[in-house]
This record gives sequence, C-alpha cells and structure tokens, in this order.
Amino acid sequence: MNLSQYTREFKQNLSLAWPVMIGYLGQVLVGLADNIMVGKLGPAALAAISLANSTIFFVMSFGIGFSAAITPLVSEALGMNNKNRLHQIFYNGLLVNFIMGLVMVLLIYLAIPLLKMAHQPPEVVKIAIPYIYWVGFSVLFIMIFQAMKQFSDGMGYTKISMNAIIITNIINIAVSYVLIYGVWIFPRLEVLGAGLGTVFARFIIIFIFWYLMAKHPATKQYVTRLPEKILNLEIIKKILSLGFPSGYQSVFEMGIFTASVWLAGTLGTIPQAANQIALQMASLTFMIFIGFGVAATIRIGYRYGKKEYHEMRRIAFSIFLESAVIGLFFSVIYIVFRHILPWIYLSKRHGGPDVEQVAEMAAGLLVIAGIFQISDSIQVSVQGALRGLQDVKIPVLITFFSYWLIGFPVAFFGAKIWGVYGIWIGLLTGLTVAAILLFLRFHYISKKIIENEST
Repeated sequence: MNLSQYTREFKQNLSLAWPVMIGYLGQVLVGLADNIMVGKLGPAALAAISLANSTIFFVMSFGIGFSAAITPLVSEALGMNNKNRLHQIFYNGLLVNFIMGLVMVLLIYLAIPLLKMAHQPPEVVKIAIPYIYWVGFSVLFIMIFQAMKQFSDGMGYTKISMNAIIITNIINIAVSYVLIYGVWIFPRLEVLGAGLGTVFARFIIIFIFWYLMAKHPATKQYVTRLPEKILNLEIIKKILSLGFPSGYQSVFEMGIFTASVWLAGTLGTIPQAANQIALQMASLTFMIFIGFGVAATIRIGYRYGKKEYHEMRRIAFSIFLESAVIGLFFSVIYIVFRHILPWIYLSKRHGGPDVEQVAEMAAGLLVIAGIFQISDSIQVSVQGALRGLQDVKIPVLITFFSYWLIGFPVAFFGAKIWGVYGIWIGLLTGLTVAAILLFLRFHYISKKIIENEST
C-alpha cells in the first residue's frame, strides 16, 4: 500500500474540516462556558443544566441529522454543475426544516412531564424545567440555521458557518454571564439566565448567517433572489427520503449519550455531575471528528456527482485515516491529563463538600472516554462518507443495532455493577461496534459502485 496516495489528501480534507470544527467547537465552548458559570453555583445547578440540555438535544439531534440530508444533495448538484437545482435545494431545504422545527418544539414540550417520572433528583428537576421551556423553543431557530449551514457546507464554503457561529457565541456568552449572575440592572437568574442567553443567540444567528451568505460571491445569488419555481416536490421528497433515516441515525447515536445522563441521574447528583463533565469533554473532540464527517460528505458527494468513483473511494480512506490519527492524539490527552481536566468545570472554593468526589469520578470516566476516541473518530467520518453516497437506510440499522441492542444493555446492566463507570463501558462498546460495521458497509458499497461502473 502506498501511504502517500492517502496522506496527500490530508491538506484538502483539513481545509474543509477545520472551519466546521471551529464552528461546532464554538457551540460546545458556549456550553462549556455555561457549565463553568453554572458549575460555580454547585453540583445541583450543573446537574440541572446537564439534564435539561440532554433532554432538548435528544430531540434536536434528530433535526440536526435530518438537515444533514441537504449537504450531499448540494454536493451532488455542484458536481453536476446544476445551478438551478442548487437554488431550489436551498429554498426547499429551508421550508422543510422550518416545518420540522415546529414539530420538534412540540415534542420537547411534550417530553417535560417525563422528567418527574424518571427518578431524577427533585432539586435538579425543579431547576431544569423552566430552562427547557425557554431553550426548547429555540430549536426552531436552530433548524432554520441548519438549513443555511448545510447548504453552504455542501457548496464547500464551510467558513461562512464558522464566522457566523463565532460572532454569535461571543454574544451568547456575554448575555448569559449578565443574566446568570445579575450584572448591573439585570436580575440574577442563575440557570435560567444561561437558557435565555442561548435563546437570544440562536435567534440572532439566523440574520447573521443570511447576511454573510448575501455578501459571499458564491452564495449571494441563492439568497438575494428567489428561483423561478420555489416548490420542487422531487427535491422535497429527496430531502425527506434522506433526512428521516439520517435523523433517526443521529437520534440513535446521540440518544445513547442522553440515556447516559438519565442513567447517571438515577445514581445521584454526584455521578450525574461527573458524567456531565466527561460528556462535555468527549463532546469537544466529537465536534472535531464531525469536521471530518462533513468533509467526507462534501468530497464524496462531489465525486459521486461527477461519477469519479475510484477517486471517491481513495479520498474517503484518506479522511478515515486522518480522523483516526487525530482520535489517537486526543486519546492520549484524555488519559494523561484526566486528573486536571475536571477542574475546568469545578471550583474548590464554591463547589461544596462533594466537589473532590465529583472530580475523582470524572477522572475515571475520562480514561474510558480516551479509549473510545479512535472508534468515535472513525464512525463519524465513515457516516459522512456514506451520507455523501446517499446511503442512509442500512447505516441507520447499523447505528440502532450498535447503540441500542449492544451499547445500551451493557450501559444499563453495567450501571448496576460498576455504577457510572459501567455506563461509559456501554458507550465504548456501542461506538466500537458502530465503527467496525459502518466501515465494512462503506467498503462493500463503494466497491460495488466501482464494479457496476466497469460492467
């Protein structure tokens, strides 16, 4: 094997991936900032924001996965050099995402009563519910933003979303800080203040993103005028046919992490707070891996549209390799610095008597998180490549099998034996099985496409 045929693609892979990484990391860092500010209020407040955000994200993860269907359609149309189709994909994507956003807000509100029935600490639930009411509505704004983001990413202009997210995150942190602690004339709202800062930021990003697209020479034509025919049922049907399986796939994957929060909550406030710290750290690196997943969707979708199938497969393997190398790097970081990283979220002065126990428990979880970094990096990048091929039905079955028929039972019974550590052994198991099966799926389907071309 000539390794250089893969490594020479690293630069172009990274040029597409790094703005996505920065954008997603920016979103996670806002969550990190919220957790740091709220964490100073004590373990109950930190556990409440963990429970609330995991509940919202369980529903929102479907929308994020659903909207990802727009990107491969854009990349394919770009490879076909069909500008009229690109124009229609943009507006039909906005319409479908808006309707889906309304449905998701309703589902979040319907899920609120379940918190009181899930054996969560009462003091945590009391703080979490008002937060969910406010932040849950902002999912509608996220879906509008996602439609624009997936379109610009599919065009290969990933820096647009990066810039929009950076600007919005600065606003988010500033507003949240003022409202959490009651700076100047504003009331001290604590956890609710973090939620209101998030709602405002998710609303304002829509206008920022639209402005940036209108100023960009490559995307200006799509946002400053309407296409001759807005509704295209064929495109809507295509978005739905790709979007629903992609949404389910996202729910199955993100859902097991949400389940980890709920399972940890049944063990008490300290395990739930430790679980949140480890989960937040794992989310940081996951967002980096997502960058390679998006790069895979863009590059594979483009080559698929141009019918350059051998190049498509070679580029895909280059992305898998690059992502795995970075996963190995973060694996070492987590394990080596496991006793230092939890104190980013905790304060010995303000955290209360249990803070040392939370830090020690989180350090143990970071060892397991470090081990699954390679599996996580591979499964995300392979998912992106399969999405570029518009292959979503079998991958969603693989994801369900890996996380819910393998990973969740291990987590559930592991929690009874090893406590919160057992939950994370289940996460490790599910991610590893998913990485192996998804890779085998891509290997099979890409070879089949090449064989069909030659016959």
